[in-house]
Amino acid sequence: MKLLPSLPYLDIRFFTSILLVMGLSTPGKAEITSLDTGNIEQILDNAGVALVNFYADWCRFSQMLHPIFEEASNLAREEYPDVTQVVFARVDCDQHSDIAQRYRISKYPTLKMFRNGMMMKREYRGQRSVAAIADFIRQQKVDPIKEVHSLEEVNQVDRSKRNIIGYFETKDSDGYHAFEKVANILRDDCMFFAAFGEVSESERFSGDNVIFKPTGETVPDMVFLGSLTNFDLSYAWSQDKCVPLVREITFENGEELTEEGIPFLILFHVKEDSESLEQFQQEVARQLISEKGSINFLHADCEKFRHPLLHIQKTPAECPVIAIDSFRHMYVFPEFKDVMVHGKLRQFVLDLHSGKLHREFHHGPDPTDSTPGQENMIEVVASNPPESSFQKLAPSETRYTILSRDRDEL
Repeated sequence: MKLLPSLPYLDIRFFTSILLVMGLSTPGKAEITSLDTGNIEQILDNAGVALVNFYADWCRFSQMLHPIFEEASNLAREEYPDVTQVVFARVDCDQHSDIAQRYRISKYPTLKMFRNGMMMKREYRGQRSVAAIADFIRQQKVDPIKEVHSLEEVNQVDRSKRNIIGYFETKDSDGYHAFEKVANILRDDCMFFAAFGEVSESERFSGDNVIFKPTGETVPDMVFLGSLTNFDLSYAWSQDKCVPLVREITFENGEELTEEGIPFLILFHVKEDSESLEQFQQEVARQLISEKGSINFLHADCEKFRHPLLHIQKTPAECPVIAIDSFRHMYVFPEFKDVMVHGKLRQFVLDLHSGKLHREFHHGPDPTDSTPGQENMIEVVASNPPESSFQKLAPSETRYTILSRDRDEL
């Protein structure tokens, strides 16, 4: 007896994919490792690349991702049969809330990438399809180090990018293996090159050597003076060189930066205006280095981010403009030329942290010069500071279940 009518015009592969997305069928080959406090360090530390799905069973987006993630795992296992090369794993965040907190999970599902146990700052934010996830894994397996075969190639590297070049006697050395690990972790931030044997001999006057070539044709190279076999030292030095204090915000990395959860100090400038950017970078380094970690220092293309500028009643013609976006309101630095006044940019940031910017927008200037008994006589000036523009770049609620986070009133 037939239980279902014949479906001559329905592609059985399409029908199967629908079942997978609905969660009505589960691939039998899936090798998803469930992580807990007892096994997470051992599994991640021994994995060259690990993609971890942080999920909650009650989240409908997590439910939709499960079969796709399993199919992508099957495909990756066929291409990379070595179980330590590529690992697909998952964490039930309801069952293991301590792990979720450790990795700052703020939405479900979150796909984070790990290399040799170290979590990468850029999580997977691409399409939720088997093909897209599998392609992402392939990209992660591409060797980030380009071997150079002559010193002329080194002289021709793109100086608009940050480049790190290693000169080694042989690939089979502890120094080069540490260099490989650093390159894998910082592949999105720097270009990595390596020369070996006779090609590198002239640069190995005192042994194997690693140098950093900053952006700009006239900026001098910097030499790593620590032990090349010490991964921690090598990584810390390379990260400092590869990740600028003032980063560029784009529509591609806006969600990632917003999700870091700390306010933005942004220079809006015309793309060709390198002088204003250089001044801003110098003053951030001079006045605000101690605030690193409490605020993100960014620069943005005036034309690309025209809408946030209009939001604070500015136009690209008025650039350069400095502003703070606290994810609640936007505050404008009065005059760009004052950025060179010692301490003024720093005070602008401190006024954000103290709540002064918020108070003055709503209630007028603080009564700092009033005499005792006259505080109530100061006129209250009502104001409506512009709402945050960049919070709109945060993760979409049509793709994630966003966990509630208490925000301050800044």
